Amino acid sequence: MASSYAVGLRRCAALCSILLVGSTACPAGGGATTDASGSETAATGESTTTTTGATTGTSAPTTSTDPTGGPTTSAPTTEGPGPDLGGVTTEDSSTGDDSTTGAAQCPPPLEQPPGSWTSQIVPVEGDALTYVADEQGNRIPDFSYAGYHRGEAPIPDVPMVLGVGPIAGDNTAHLQQAIDEVGAMPLGVDGLRGAVLLAPGEYEIHGTVLLRHSGVVLRGAGDGDDPATSTILRAIGDEPHQRAVLVVGNGDNDRWKPELPNTRSDIVSELVPVGARTFEVEEPSLYAVGDHVVIVHPCTEAWLAAVDHGGTAADEPWAGDILPLVFKRQILAIDGATLTIDAPVFNHLDRGLSQSYVYKADREGLVTEVGVEDLRIDIETLGGDDEDHAWSAIAVRGVEDAWVRRFTALHFGYAAVTVQTGVQVTVAEARALDPVAQITGERMYNFDVSNAQQVLFTDCHAVGGRHHFVSNGTSYTSGIVFHRSTSTGPNASSEGHRRWSMGLLYDNIVESAPAKDGMVVLGLYNRGDYGTGHGWSSAHSVAWNYATGDGVGVLQRPPTAQNYAIGGSGTFSGQKPPAPFAQPEGYIEGTNQGGLVPESLYERQLAERLCGL
Repeated sequence: MASSYAVGLRRCAALCSILLVGSTACPAGGGATTDASGSETAATGESTTTTTGATTGTSAPTTSTDPTGGPTTSAPTTEGPGPDLGGVTTEDSSTGDDSTTGAAQCPPPLEQPPGSWTSQIVPVEGDALTYVADEQGNRIPDFSYAGYHRGEAPIPDVPMVLGVGPIAGDNTAHLQQAIDEVGAMPLGVDGLRGAVLLAPGEYEIHGTVLLRHSGVVLRGAGDGDDPATSTILRAIGDEPHQRAVLVVGNGDNDRWKPELPNTRSDIVSELVPVGARTFEVEEPSLYAVGDHVVIVHPCTEAWLAAVDHGGTAADEPWAGDILPLVFKRQILAIDGATLTIDAPVFNHLDRGLSQSYVYKADREGLVTEVGVEDLRIDIETLGGDDEDHAWSAIAVRGVEDAWVRRFTALHFGYAAVTVQTGVQVTVAEARALDPVAQITGERMYNFDVSNAQQVLFTDCHAVGGRHHFVSNGTSYTSGIVFHRSTSTGPNASSEGHRRWSMGLLYDNIVESAPAKDGMVVLGLYNRGDYGTGHGWSSAHSVAWNYATGDGVGVLQRPPTAQNYAIGGSGTFSGQKPPAPFAQPEGYIEGTNQGGLVPESLYERQLAERLCGL
């Protein structure tokens, strides 16, 4: 068994890898070091393909770290194996060379120099964050489970197995054939098949390319604007109307509704508070460690009444079972009737308002270990208000453990990247630039999450859209982190957009050049009768060190929940105006007060979880 020191190194390797996802992974993180650049010469030239051995990349965990805060009763406990965080198994193992990773060790203790401060509701005690709940039990949750494999393993550098160059005319079938060829190869023990490497050049795409096989990566030569050195997919035409250029996953936005027969059990805990990872079920014998499950808190009349039927102003109130609170999770431990899950719930599950239940997810057809990297999608349009063109650059649908990195999209009408029915997805070093459409509803969501969970957007840059960083997916959306990213020239706010999105974290986002000074650039608030009765659009969500620039952040408190702005610069308010609807103000602390510790909530939460701080 590895010493605690070796385990710490393993966890730190994963930490530095995820925080520097665009850089070389920590050597101890086990990322494959095969360099695809040596194969590019074989992949250049018109209409050529080159196949190598079907070597796969780094292994990835299927379960999380040992659960913390779990049950303490004496009933028999079953736990899954610890995660594979990259192969450090001996005390002699090293985390590698700092020069290639930027950070190959766990962070030092949190320093609190003169002039620094910590939040009253997330104070530092000893060397760890603590969380202070309000009188309703609301507290800031742990957001560190977002991203590929919950941040517990680096994104792998998957070796190339097939090289492709551009052909004249439409390349849709040409690329699809290459992807499907790799998709027909056997999966490795790590769940990977290999990468399709696209040579530098321009590839006309007249249809939709489907990355629909687990373990397949689509990799270009770079996401710049020079086809001599980068890979540019040019989306031509509008057939079918307003299509996605690249669909990653099985294409289904089913919101985890398929369930395995005879696996449903009621949750009998009277209250599972926001941030919790344990609860009791009526029939624990239905489950085993490692099972993938779906937790459902039905949308009852009692719950609707508790949230003021959505606070929809002049629109019809929310009614019927339209907004169940849904969380896709994995079981890490079973202790008697108590299940421990891999990530927290982002809303209270109150048995007095609704009888929650859990079932095993039917994962038939789910696509895993799939990624897009190092390419550019440029959509051909007429400019101005033209809407007869490809609509989204990348749509991620029906995936788990997936990524998009080092990617640029231009001239989309809806989104550069939209994630739908996806779990544990990372979007890193991505640019969403200059959308083309009417500046009105249902358009220009540069980075969008619609019915997805545990999604990390890091080092992303949005320009010229409406809602640059947005949850547009109602109560099926939670655990979304927008981290160290920029928003330039927005025409509307980054926000929870409609109907009770939960657990959004905006961490170190910088706003500039809004369409007009003083406009709302961040909204964790009530949207009343905007849209289709959007009402309370976000709950249990946080702005941490958010810089509003010449805009305003609006924070309001939903019934039964809370939203928070901690630190940051600019203007934050819950009053009307600038808020569009009069509601109680959310929790606002330390605006324009520099020196907040920790600087990044997400980074510190991840460090504490993986490094045992």
